Amino acid sequence: MGSLVHVKEAVIVTPSDPTPTRLLSLSALDSQLFLRFTIEYLLVYKPPNPTGLDPRATVARVKAALAKALVPYYPLAGRVRAKPDGGLEVVCRGQGVLFIEAVSDHEANELERAPRFVTQWRKLLSVHVADVLKGAPPLIVQLTWLKDGNAALGVGFNHCLCDGIGSAEFLNSFAELASVTSQTKLAEFKFKPKPVWDRHLLNPPPFHPSRNCNNYNSPNHHPEFNRVPDLCGFLSRFSNERLVPTSFIFNKASLDELKKVAFSTSRAGESSYTSFEFLSAHIWRSWARALNLPSNQTLKLLFSINVRDRVKPSLPSGFYGNAFVLGCAQTSVKDLTERGLGYAAMLVKRAKERVDSEFVISVVESVSRSRASPDSVGVLILSQWSRLGLEKVDFGLAKPVNVGPICCDRYCLLLPVFNQTDAVKAMVAVPTSAAQRYEHLVRSLSS
Repeated sequence: MGSLVHVKEAVIVTPSDPTPTRLLSLSALDSQLFLRFTIEYLLVYKPPNPTGLDPRATVARVKAALAKALVPYYPLAGRVRAKPDGGLEVVCRGQGVLFIEAVSDHEANELERAPRFVTQWRKLLSVHVADVLKGAPPLIVQLTWLKDGNAALGVGFNHCLCDGIGSAEFLNSFAELASVTSQTKLAEFKFKPKPVWDRHLLNPPPFHPSRNCNNYNSPNHHPEFNRVPDLCGFLSRFSNERLVPTSFIFNKASLDELKKVAFSTSRAGESSYTSFEFLSAHIWRSWARALNLPSNQTLKLLFSINVRDRVKPSLPSGFYGNAFVLGCAQTSVKDLTERGLGYAAMLVKRAKERVDSEFVISVVESVSRSRASPDSVGVLILSQWSRLGLEKVDFGLAKPVNVGPICCDRYCLLLPVFNQTDAVKAMVAVPTSAAQRYEHLVRSLSS
């Protein structure tokens, strides 16, 4: 049984001031086939004084702040559609976004644990957009009052319009506006950073071979877009087996232990690893070992790499479009499971190091000219929400005590942990047959 949620109100919120009527083209990176879905966040709040909270006044504040935020972020109030050339554009006429107020029989503490099944919290964002190009609002916000007086905020963004960093910047500005107590301060509010469109900056240059064109566009240089053989019914297993959500918190002591293991199993000359490199490697190895795949199956770990400061010149502050490419660590099951954590961490590190301005240009060219897109065979996708700033989104209800997805799915998410800046929560859903072993392995830090 899913969550019992009753919708009290569902309204369209439009920008509070007039906004431009125009067509805006999305970039080649925005228009990628694999981004045509909704990013769905779930933020859980425990206000310091829930009994003294006026829900009606809070809803009015949040709706007014949303309308105000949509003025500089007016493309979020438009509608995304396909262009004849295969790219995407936004029709901006101030159509508005969807705001929902709801009540639920759940309590905040329940939402801090992994759900029992993938879609248990689905109704905390009641409208699920299956096709983001069919005229749905690109932004949906649902404020749900919980049984214990606390609150949950579900937010859905059309991924074609913004990436994780861009969506988090919007949410923080929106939340800050909702916390403003006087009309004077509201009128004087300055967006930091000021939102920047400039999607043309991530479009392909006029076609000519770039300086490493042959190298950068070779299959070996873009393994994220290569197809690999499915030797074990990988795709059918993930579609046919029930997926079990898992959640595990790595505190500072756990991360320090993993770092030691990574160095002890590294080859000479590897000087350092970031916490992302050895933690993602540990999760990847645990996942692979739990699935018990054939030793010759090729596996990939795909993860987003922010390119705002990797391209030349750097993208402007406030650019909220998709400004990431996929890093790809690739190896066989045999090597990943037998060669130790240091080997896997090295693969992640090398994948990050490959990404420079020329690499980004070659990705832009690949996705715009050949519609290159990642495959799912042997793939674990990992996304780092712990560095987006979602843990700071305060609507006047205090900072969220939990940040996570609406649905815990097969994609692994690294999440912030409330009041533990050195800790990370890893959430991923795995097939039932592998769930118990995965949970054992991901907790075992010594191998």
